[in-house]
Amino acid sequence: MMFFLEHGFRVIAHDRRGHGRSSQTFLGHDMDTYAADVAELVEILDLKNSIHIGHSTGGGEVTRYVARHGGTRVVKAVLISSIPPIFMQTATNPDGVPKEVVDGLRNGTAYNRAQFYEDITIPFYGFNRPGAKVSEGIRQNWWRQGMMGAATAHYQCIKVLSETDFHDDLKLIDIPVLVMHGEDDQICPFPTTGARSVKLLKQGTLKSYPGLPHGMPATHADQINADLLEFIRA
Repeated sequence: MMFFLEHGFRVIAHDRRGHGRSSQTFLGHDMDTYAADVAELVEILDLKNSIHIGHSTGGGEVTRYVARHGGTRVVKAVLISSIPPIFMQTATNPDGVPKEVVDGLRNGTAYNRAQFYEDITIPFYGFNRPGAKVSEGIRQNWWRQGMMGAATAHYQCIKVLSETDFHDDLKLIDIPVLVMHGEDDQICPFPTTGARSVKLLKQGTLKSYPGLPHGMPATHADQINADLLEFIRA
């Protein structure tokens, strides 16, 4: 956000309901409501010619919002390390993330999330790879952000991120969309998420990054920000 402020852009970030500083409501933890929340924020702020950027589950949020609510207000979108078109393994998505892995995420958020949030930062940022430079600041900041939210919201969000199908949403989007994905993403595997999403978009562009992790906006901020800026200005 600091990078784009310094380049003269207005930058707005929202905390998903139950996450971060948002109210810790028990209700509305589904992708339709997430997208409707964004739509309400956009209407209140009367945003026009906006560019929506989402990382991981946020990329699903952007996809559902643009497909159903974007209208004339959104001119471009970016999906970074994102969950679409569908995350979990199903009969129609045999290469997705296995259900037992998803169940591990559910159990971690439900029963021991303080330790789970600390542990998941290792694969999230690729810190388990040979030669990786581990940043304790990045790990602690991720943990801080996680523990700010509501446990029930995070638990229910695992179902949302793993089971929501975005195939139809992606096909509806007719604005330019940049899909950015690390090829060593251990959370949202590149071949089954980013690489497939771009094939469903009318104006999709794929930019993949050999060796980069799920959390590449933090570990490789200079590279990701520069590529985002180029897309935005194009």
